[in-house]
Amino acid sequence: MENKTVYLNGSYLPLNEAKVSVLDRGFLFGDGVYEVIPAYSGNLFRIQDHLQRLENSLAGIRLANPFSNGQWQALLQPLLTGIGDEYIYLQVTRGVANKRDHAFPENVPATVFAMGSKIAPFPGRETGVKAITLDDLRWSLCNIKAITLLGNILHRQAAVDQNCAEALLVKDGMVTEGAASNVFAVIDGVLVTPPKSKQILPGITRDVILELAVQNKLACCEETFSLPVLQTASEIWVTSSTREIIPVVELDGQAVGNGKPGPVFHAMNAIFQAYKQSLSAVSYQS
Repeated sequence: MENKTVYLNGSYLPLNEAKVSVLDRGFLFGDGVYEVIPAYSGNLFRIQDHLQRLENSLAGIRLANPFSNGQWQALLQPLLTGIGDEYIYLQVTRGVANKRDHAFPENVPATVFAMGSKIAPFPGRETGVKAITLDDLRWSLCNIKAITLLGNILHRQAAVDQNCAEALLVKDGMVTEGAASNVFAVIDGVLVTPPKSKQILPGITRDVILELAVQNKLACCEETFSLPVLQTASEIWVTSSTREIIPVVELDGQAVGNGKPGPVFHAMNAIFQAYKQSLSAVSYQS
């Protein structure tokens, strides 16, 4: 295991020395939230958006934010090498109580953990990936980026068991998101993604894609759509902070479009990569 430096409760230390109590509520109950923040050439990507989502998640579980945005940035920056594409994994739990009790403990400091890692190139970005659809069996507050991810894990493993990269989830007949991603579809020439609600995680990459689509005059909208409508899509993508935009070329054993990444994906991926480069250039010049 790589012995990199991580942050834990006020200290920077080697990963193999980072330890938390077995009474930490993150361990006992999954009582906490997390955030994944990409960084390009040492620059945290859309950091204010990620910290706002963290704030929203903390508020959703009634846990006070332990730091200001400026303090978060100062805390996270030393975990980056500044070389290539990286990401920060950040986790905040309700801390260590003196006994196991479902009720919130009083006057307990939060446990804060963060580490940086390299973003490995995702092989399916150029060729596309396979996906399956599954009934969405998760809880009803998917807008909170909670560390209680067992439902997502079971969905994702079901996809892996069928040699697929992702499971696209369906609730009450309507497509919600992927097990570890947001979902986009090109339907009748329009790029469509489900609107924000408690049923989906409000992805930062998702929001960036919509912004860039509008700026570049690509037809797009936020709209609910059913599984049968998804099956008619000429293109399907999944998006996340570490995988960016990944085309789905096969869904439930059937080809999507012509079975290859489509023209809207190629256009948007080029726009997204140029946007990343522009942010890195501005940060470098400043």
